[in-house]
Amino acid sequence: MTDLIARRRLLLAGAATLAAPAVAGAQPAWPDRPVRAIVPFAAGGTTDVVARVVAEAVGGVFGQTVIIENRTGAGLVVGTEVAARAEPDGHTVLITASPHVNTPSLVARLRELPPADFRAVAMIGATPQLFCVPPRLPAANLAEFVALIRANPGRYAFASAGVGSAIHVASLLFLAEAKAEMLHVPYRGGGPAMQSVISGETQLVMDPIASAAPHVKGGSVRALAVATGARSPVLPEVPTTDEAGLPGFRAEAWLAVLAPSRVPPARMARLQEGFAQGIRNAAPRLAGLAVQAMADVTTPEQVDVLIRAEIPRIGAVLKAAGVNPE
Repeated sequence: MTDLIARRRLLLAGAATLAAPAVAGAQPAWPDRPVRAIVPFAAGGTTDVVARVVAEAVGGVFGQTVIIENRTGAGLVVGTEVAARAEPDGHTVLITASPHVNTPSLVARLRELPPADFRAVAMIGATPQLFCVPPRLPAANLAEFVALIRANPGRYAFASAGVGSAIHVASLLFLAEAKAEMLHVPYRGGGPAMQSVISGETQLVMDPIASAAPHVKGGSVRALAVATGARSPVLPEVPTTDEAGLPGFRAEAWLAVLAPSRVPPARMARLQEGFAQGIRNAAPRLAGLAVQAMADVTTPEQVDVLIRAEIPRIGAVLKAAGVNPE
């Protein structure tokens, strides 16, 4: 009987020993429920369309749905604040674009929000901006356009998607580079801004190529140059700014994924890993939307550096144009 008891004890001990590593080593799958992706832009725009492509791909990586939630209002302010104040459990991210760095210069209470309250998850990519003008404008190329507006300061107008938008900032940077003056006509979004150029009400819109390409291909506007160092496969016939007489000038609208900075490190790392894989998987579809990887911004740390550097740089551009935070 004693031997039988001893053997049973040994068997139980062995079973416990085998089971213990499995229990201790088991890690529950995470995310363990759908991830909410706040998009501070209206549905149907470039950022929203790109966000939905990324969400679908990342959902496949996580095995969980990534739900797009458009939260618009006061520019990017409403959606940005919702994401920043979300429960920092890793189940809420912000999918935003380059105007994110402009908001501290437009809204006083957001001066510290982007760098302080967010950490980068991933860079999605960038889409270069296109110099679009009315078909009948008396300028055959970018060099002639620069000469035209220099000779007529304040006579011609550029359209934007609103004060502080990516189109507005790109236009200000262009005018500073060209040493020229144009009137600014802000609209409620990129669509109305493009329509103003189509109608001839304004004479320039620096629209992202992703949304401008159909208008160029349809002949309703002319593209003078793409503000990047390499021609775009979407419009390969359009010269770069280097080729068109404005060497070194760049204007790209980037898109990135951020998360509240208080997300625990292990979950942040999982978000970064999952979104990076999803974005790689979605690369062919993103390329079809004219969104390409940024060669010099590939890691979350580099995205954080970019944002911290761009906030004061863009702030100085807007301040010089007379834009002050409210």
